[in-house]
Amino acid sequence: MCAALLYSDFVPLLNKTSARSEAHNHPIGGLKPRTWSAARIALTAFFAVDGFLFAAWVVRIPDVRAQVSASHSALGLALLCISAGAVATMAVIGRLCVRYGARPVTVASLALLSLAVPLPAHTHSVLSLGAVLLLFGAGYGAANVSMNSAAVDLVAELDRPVMPSFHAGYSLGGLLGAAIGGLLAGPLSAAWALALSGGLGLLVTALAGAVLLRSPAPSLPAAKARTIRQRSTSSPRNARLLVVLLGLTALCTAYGEGALADWATLHLTDDVHASAGLAATGYAAYAFAMTAGRVSGTWLSIRLGQTRVMLAGGLTACTGMLIASLAPSVPVVLAGFVLVGIGLANIFPLAIARAGAAGGPQGVATASTLGYAGMLIGPPVIGFLADAASLPVALTTVAGASALAGLLAFAVRPGQRGAAG
Repeated sequence: MCAALLYSDFVPLLNKTSARSEAHNHPIGGLKPRTWSAARIALTAFFAVDGFLFAAWVVRIPDVRAQVSASHSALGLALLCISAGAVATMAVIGRLCVRYGARPVTVASLALLSLAVPLPAHTHSVLSLGAVLLLFGAGYGAANVSMNSAAVDLVAELDRPVMPSFHAGYSLGGLLGAAIGGLLAGPLSAAWALALSGGLGLLVTALAGAVLLRSPAPSLPAAKARTIRQRSTSSPRNARLLVVLLGLTALCTAYGEGALADWATLHLTDDVHASAGLAATGYAAYAFAMTAGRVSGTWLSIRLGQTRVMLAGGLTACTGMLIASLAPSVPVVLAGFVLVGIGLANIFPLAIARAGAAGGPQGVATASTLGYAGMLIGPPVIGFLADAASLPVALTTVAGASALAGLLAFAVRPGQRGAAG
């Protein structure tokens, strides 16, 4: 699989007709742009450090909670400030990307996030924690919109569905941040661990930012640029509808991600009676499967088309979640979580990429805001349904949302074309 991925990214497709090759050639020298350019590597580093910083914060939540003496409900309200800061920022960042360009805004956003990461460890009340988490959420939301907007530009220049590779960087960064954060939980205090994480974020931002800002801006062939302009100006209402549908697709996917992050371990311990150590592997299995799915996302999208990948992914996640929700055996439940991770892996990044192609940075902002809403509402909805019925029954809603995500992707399939479709 990895060898095939590398082959697809580094070797030209030789079986294209000469007319299509000319249409997609880079305007300078008649050569295609390199798929792993310095700009793409630098932007992937930004995605990775974004995931790393968020994971570094997550593993220290128990320490910060004890420091501010917060109850579960008070901590929940404080954590909502992350979502509030992100959602409030996303639409503004979309406009800033249009005015100043996505790349400078990406660098500024990651710098803000890196500076905000150490702050929660220096709070001593729930009120002050909520205030700094608003800033943290603002940086996180700004980074996600600006990075994805910059990635959409590179995807358009390459004319290849490489968006999953950027999100694979985010997943890998998150896994690394969680692993290192867990190892340092004993030797280092939360203040030191988060300060070092923020310092690493600033270092990566400085190095990758210098590369990203120096790299030539993406340039599209004249014919393709003209087609994009015609699409965006001839039917703005259709473009907005498409963006909303893709945002709903992202919402359904993020609903499942948020639900699994908070409830997978509890389901294994309470409903399937797994040991605490074995239950901890549930979310890890899901996260590793999602990372692997995103690493292979470009390869799959080129060979199967984005619509098929998203539809098959939604149905795979639906099947996996039904298995994980209703099976009485721990190994079978873990296998179900793996299917969910593989299935959901590429739906969100491909939906964001298409929203950006249809609506530019504002399209990315709209779809990202809807997607983040899914992450926000997933855990509490599952909690209310678990109280009303049971946790296994509540988790079946993730299966329904996953299937809906795949069907929505199929519904907007006419926008697909060529290798991307």
